[in-house]
Amino acid sequence: MRKNIDLFRENNIPLQAELNVMQQQFGVISGKMTVTVKGQEYTLQQAAKCLEDPDRSLREEVYHQINQRRLQDKEELNTLFSDLLQKRHQVALNTGFSNYRDFRFTELGRFDYSKEDCYQFHEAVKLHVMPLVNQLYELKKKKLGLDTLRPWDVEAEPAGINPLRPFSNSEELTQKTIDCFNQLKPFFGDCLRKMKEMGHLDLESRKGKAPGGYNCPLAESGAPFIFMNAAGTLDDVTTMVHEGGHAIHSFLAHELELTGFKEYPTEIAEVASMSMELFSMDHWTVFFNTTEELKRAKEQQLERVITIFPWIATIDKFQHWVYENPSHSLEERASAWVSILNEFTSPVIDISGLDTYRQYGWQRQLHLFEVPFYYIECRIAQLGAIGLWKQYKLDPEMALQHYISALELGGTRTLPELFKAAGLSFDFSPAAIRELMQFVKEELDALN
Repeated sequence: MRKNIDLFRENNIPLQAELNVMQQQFGVISGKMTVTVKGQEYTLQQAAKCLEDPDRSLREEVYHQINQRRLQDKEELNTLFSDLLQKRHQVALNTGFSNYRDFRFTELGRFDYSKEDCYQFHEAVKLHVMPLVNQLYELKKKKLGLDTLRPWDVEAEPAGINPLRPFSNSEELTQKTIDCFNQLKPFFGDCLRKMKEMGHLDLESRKGKAPGGYNCPLAESGAPFIFMNAAGTLDDVTTMVHEGGHAIHSFLAHELELTGFKEYPTEIAEVASMSMELFSMDHWTVFFNTTEELKRAKEQQLERVITIFPWIATIDKFQHWVYENPSHSLEERASAWVSILNEFTSPVIDISGLDTYRQYGWQRQLHLFEVPFYYIECRIAQLGAIGLWKQYKLDPEMALQHYISALELGGTRTLPELFKAAGLSFDFSPAAIRELMQFVKEELDALN
């Protein structure tokens, strides 16, 4: 509250009102994007299912269609982002900051880490995560029997193996997730069941629907609302249990006396969701009929835990550059983006001939438009979630109790204290990242 008072400037009220409206335009623009595959119109989320198809020519065709559709709106998105950037910069200047990044760190309540810690994280990803990513892509190339691995190959399965299809509609996704959570802990299943009864779920992708997924706490009932764009893939299962973890956090913190107590740091909020992804994996039997399918699902999930780190580092590093250089040209923006992207792109993937797609690749990231600088929290939290999963592998009941004990505190403790309540250290140093990534790799290897 003191921070909010310190940041308040009356001349920022109209700017922030404009920003709140402008940020919604990303969803308007993106929600209109569709492509036609085999005569059928699909949202981009629905079309992305084809990138898992064994037919390589279909994957390549759909990959190009999705990217070419995004390029149709590249100028509109560039203009929108430039306008957002300038208004955000003015808000920072009005408040006495030299750039929006420093203002935003204060606004987000980042009292426990700094921009230098973020820089350290970027370097740690290059040192300790990229080698594992390269290994995974080499294995993927070998599994697919390819001489070169292209971007449209990374989600694919070998010929003769059908993509995982864990559910067919939102009703089935809801019921299977409730069953999964029941097996993990009945209280978790009860939370989702109550949301279903109250009509607090909007899960399926459809034309005109804003992209992304989120859990929205509702203060009066305590039962939050989950929004997402499900299309029948494993990623949708991950999203559902992820948002379900956020929902459980909302339920656990609801009984706290003051509304302000329920405004917990994003880093611990993402521990709630990402831990649930890992905790729930042993109970994904409700989604898959065979032990082989379950093994494949776990493999894909753990691979994703590793391979998402470079993208997070790319987006975060790009944001630092953007707001440190607010008067940059569109050409300078594109050049800086590509340079940073190349730092975190695996050399195993052949990206030749895709320069235009890559130049505008940042435009698909919702966070840049709607919630600036909110993204590195996910990786800090991912490390916490891996730490809780390590606990879970040793003693499930103890790990779940640590999980609940931390989430029940809401925002009544500092971030390091919340991590401590979960039996974790608030540490995302290179040494900590190396240790946790090695644990994930060992668990992944153990599946084979």
